[in-house]
Amino acid sequence: MTREQLIGSVQRYFDDGRFEGDLRRRVARRTESDTGKLPPELRTYLTDEMVPWLSPLGFECQVLENPSPQGGPFLIARRVEDPALPTVLTYGHGDVVNGQESQWREGLSPWELTIEGDRWFGRGTADNKGQHTVSLAALAHAIDARAGRLGYNVTLLMEMGEEAGSPGLAAFCEAHREALKADLFLASDGPRVNAGHPTLFLGSRGAINFSLTVRSRDKAYHSGNWGGVLANPATVLTHALATLVDAKGRILIKGLLPPAVPDKLRTALKDVVIGAGADDPTLTPGWGEPGLSPAERLVGWNTLEVLALGAGNAQRPINAIPSQAVAHCQLRFVVGTDWQNMQATLREHLDAHGFGQVEIAMGMHCGATRLDLHNPWVDWTMASLQASAGQPATLLPNLAGSLPNDIFADQLGLPTLWVPHSYPACAQHAPNEHLLAPVAREGLAVMAGLFWDLGEPQGTPWTQGRTHRREVTA
Repeated sequence: MTREQLIGSVQRYFDDGRFEGDLRRRVARRTESDTGKLPPELRTYLTDEMVPWLSPLGFECQVLENPSPQGGPFLIARRVEDPALPTVLTYGHGDVVNGQESQWREGLSPWELTIEGDRWFGRGTADNKGQHTVSLAALAHAIDARAGRLGYNVTLLMEMGEEAGSPGLAAFCEAHREALKADLFLASDGPRVNAGHPTLFLGSRGAINFSLTVRSRDKAYHSGNWGGVLANPATVLTHALATLVDAKGRILIKGLLPPAVPDKLRTALKDVVIGAGADDPTLTPGWGEPGLSPAERLVGWNTLEVLALGAGNAQRPINAIPSQAVAHCQLRFVVGTDWQNMQATLREHLDAHGFGQVEIAMGMHCGATRLDLHNPWVDWTMASLQASAGQPATLLPNLAGSLPNDIFADQLGLPTLWVPHSYPACAQHAPNEHLLAPVAREGLAVMAGLFWDLGEPQGTPWTQGRTHRREVTA
């Protein structure tokens, strides 16, 4: 079978309904991981869905316990043609965020695949069941096209706790370092820059969550009897927040800023358009760091967001000064940010501005990564994507969102390539999450092309040795 025949074969898999059947079955499994509980579906997704699907392809599968009691199990599936051959490590997650059933549009359910034109609705269609269904189906077709011999080995790591912050993932990968040993990381998650163009990104921004709390007293007091003589914790907290980020979204703490945007990053982003999709929100003029393009602000800079504010009862306010106030915040950051010392930086800043009473609690975090733009895998992958899609792909140095890519890039030391099959307005994590059919169909083609091209003896970076350059956090 030729490369062109492979692409035709994998797109017939989409056209004749087999892709729909696989995805429908997977969406129906309620694999919520962010509810504070570990439902049995987290395990059965691996044992009853993935293992029976992978084993006929020649994978040896192990479902293993998570070293963290807060996380679901893991699957390591290995397909070894020859230990002397290079190995590709791929990844996906079968867990999803909570269904939010009551908030979905009438006629839709998070646990049933519903097709309306090009939109395929259901929880996990975009994040990540649809994406790993695309990737693994393309791999299966490539194995068949090569008559069972890819010319390299493949290891799949699937976790069931990514939406809960990947608890235990780092420890698990360390404990199973030998089983996960590879030469290249290739996976699918996150959105394309826009629905119309394949995208390659080389890492992700990091993220660190934190909460700021002001506790003024143990109960609320009548605002008429005590207003003007008792400090209002909500007022104190909002003014403290105003010293962190200004009214235009610009970070005001020097210690939370990254280095200047590198010239090579500016060059890579110069033609990247943000917010061009029909369903994308309108960008806010003047928001964020001045002097940067929207793409540079989103991909090459840091943002500090207030995710939620709490004081009193917003649904049923009463005439009382609240006893305490809390702000749940998040820093998204790029390579070069001193995020490990963030708590000390915040403490010093708040104290210097007279907000010593503000308590700081640090939460979930992951580092920032970005494969060097000159790595030979970058041009090779872009060429493969264009050959399969018939159009140029968009190169994104790193995803604006966050993934546990630091574990693969920094801990396991791999060059990391991400080819997403979703788009920015897919409503992931929200009601009415959906996958776009044209994106999925094209995704099958580009992934099949990649898995085919990796088996070509000439012209792949395998021949350049198993070294790479990458950028990591400070």
